[in-house]
Order: sequence, then C-alpha cells, then structure tokens
Amino acid sequence: MSFGRPPSINIGFKTTPPDRGSFPLDHYGECSKQMKEYIECLKKNSSTSTPCRMFSKQYLECRMSKGLMERDEWHKLGLGDVEDAKSRVPSQS
Repeated sequence: MSFGRPPSINIGFKTTPPDRGSFPLDHYGECSKQMKEYIECLKKNSSTSTPCRMFSKQYLECRMSKGLMERDEWHKLGLGDVEDAKSRVPSQS
C-alpha cells in the first residue's frame, strides 16, 4: 500500500552518504563557545562568511580535537590560507 504516494517511489531510489561522512552532534556543548563566536561574527557582517573564516577554523579545530569530526587538512576544508589566532603576532605600536 502506498499511503498517499505513488507506488513506484521506492523503485530505483538509491541513497548516498554525505561527502564528508557523518559526524556526531555536539550534545554536551563542547564547542559552543567557538560556535557562538562564529555566529556573532556572521551577524555583525550581514551573514558574509569571509571576515569570519578565522572563527570558522577555530570551531572546526575544536570539533576535530574533541573527536566530533574526523581530522582533515585545512586546505581540503577551504581554510588553508586562514591564519591561526594563536600564531598571530600582536602589532608593536
């Protein structure tokens, strides 16, 4: 019985996994600080992500270090050219 959908809907339908695989949700809020900083940056920049790339990298680094996603190379994530906040040298004024 089809219960309101065409009877042939599941014939030939093939699901595919996501490109980067699945990853667990951050149920315990281990990276919520980084996520909030990124979201706040997006709000301040009219949802333009370019000025917020450092926050995005910090968030993904947190997820990778906590085992919430597989570690990957930054250039594969599109963040290879983003400078780490830790490696920044404060300007001498």
